[in-house]
Amino acid sequence: MTDTTASVLTARAVLLDMDGTLVNSDAVVERCWRRWSERHGLDFDEVIKVVHGRQGYASMAVLLPDRPMAENHAENREMLLAETSDMEGVVPVPGAPAFLAALADLRLPHALVTSADVPLSTGRMAAAGLALPDVRVTAESVGASKPDPEGFLKGAAELGFDPADCVVFEDSEAGILAGKAAGMRVVGIGPRAAQFGPTVHVDDLTRVGVASAGAEGLRLTFG
Repeated sequence: MTDTTASVLTARAVLLDMDGTLVNSDAVVERCWRRWSERHGLDFDEVIKVVHGRQGYASMAVLLPDRPMAENHAENREMLLAETSDMEGVVPVPGAPAFLAALADLRLPHALVTSADVPLSTGRMAAAGLALPDVRVTAESVGASKPDPEGFLKGAAELGFDPADCVVFEDSEAGILAGKAAGMRVVGIGPRAAQFGPTVHVDDLTRVGVASAGAEGLRLTFG
């Protein structure tokens, strides 16, 4: 664990990003976006700094600001199909299986809030051997991509809790900004997250403990 500002958080519910937080899909993300970068004559090292956490069309809008949004949406559909057909190298983030099992076994409210669509999120969670939470907010569920807070606010509402009572787990700048904009505390997971000022930062989910806190909901410990 590095540079945490809290060792314990209590919450009513947790909202979980997928890529980089529960699932390590970096290999396929990099393959797909490298091809896209080459097609458009862009520097892949600069492209990959933008794409984590956002829906594809939103990343394309940042990278090709003068292009009509309709073209971004069209290419995003192609990108989603390419990513969904490529599961090579998709693995769980260390600690993710035990973390999700603890939430489920203790019946603690949690939801998946991902920029992936239903086929991609279903495929990647299955490839990583992870159970899908009952409540899921996917790309089809929202009108705006992270860093807009819509997805996290919708996840909190579907679970029936105020934003201030929820804790977000995220790895990317866009996701951490979205969690903060939603008025939620944010646990940053992995090396990308540390520089974006999450409430707490841990290297992976092996460093997170989960327990019931009775009337307070759940207790998260970091160490």
